[in-house]
Amino acid sequence: MAAHLFSVLAPVMVAVLAGYFWARKGQPFDRDMVSRLVMVLGAPCLIVSTLDQTRLSVQALADVLFAYAAVLLVTVIASVVMLRLCGLPWRSWFNVLVFPNVGNMGLPLCLLAFGDTGLALALAWFMVNSLLHFSIAPLVASGERDFLAFLRHPIIWSVAAALAMIATDASLPDWLANTVSLVGGFTIPLMLITLGVSLYGLPLKHLRVATLVSLLRLGIGLLAAWLVCEWLGLDGVLRGVVMVQSSMPVAVFNYLFAERYQRDASAVAASVLVSTVLSFMVLVPLLSLLLPDAG
Repeated sequence: MAAHLFSVLAPVMVAVLAGYFWARKGQPFDRDMVSRLVMVLGAPCLIVSTLDQTRLSVQALADVLFAYAAVLLVTVIASVVMLRLCGLPWRSWFNVLVFPNVGNMGLPLCLLAFGDTGLALALAWFMVNSLLHFSIAPLVASGERDFLAFLRHPIIWSVAAALAMIATDASLPDWLANTVSLVGGFTIPLMLITLGVSLYGLPLKHLRVATLVSLLRLGIGLLAAWLVCEWLGLDGVLRGVVMVQSSMPVAVFNYLFAERYQRDASAVAASVLVSTVLSFMVLVPLLSLLLPDAG
């Protein structure tokens, strides 16, 4: 079990540290370009490719979406309550607590821990989370209302294509399947390396509030996932994916939104760094419990 656990966590940590030390050495890295490349091209191709190869059933997809909706509801309620109790401004911290890093960290962890089926389920979670994150988070941070902005994001088109394939039981032609598989293959490594580069550049200020928010993010996520898994009776790989994706640290994109709309950006940046470090301490006991059940 220890060897299996190490084989899951080590690749993620090594890739993140590679990005961190790359940035520390002052090597060039266009983070904005790479992030855009991943979100506009890599992630959509990965979604289509994985769901084409794994062939998730409509029922499996519905189970993931229902579990996500339930976890989101519990997370939102708990986050609003805790923000009020702690006296923290909700426009600065709501996104931080509600939208975790299910892409950069969640996808590779689910792949390494639960295989291709785990990746497919994690991608379904990532799809709906991305749609909500890139539509709701800017609204919360800015106070502006542009409800159709998410339609311009490439993720929505990859989701539509994946859903159409699942609903019709269609398959991609070989040339297209090979193409999206090749392009989607760079997504997870680049996500992890970019996470490491981003962590190096984040200012470590407001450590007290960052630690508090980090503990809330991880605690609320774990509690919400456990409650939903018990309520729905989830087990096996699906339970593992729900627990892992829900307990991920603060997403780097939350810092970008905070910076853009001037919402305590330095403190949010610190929460990304602190929560990421703390998450590895949480993942060791969490995965040690989940891996036997998912095997």
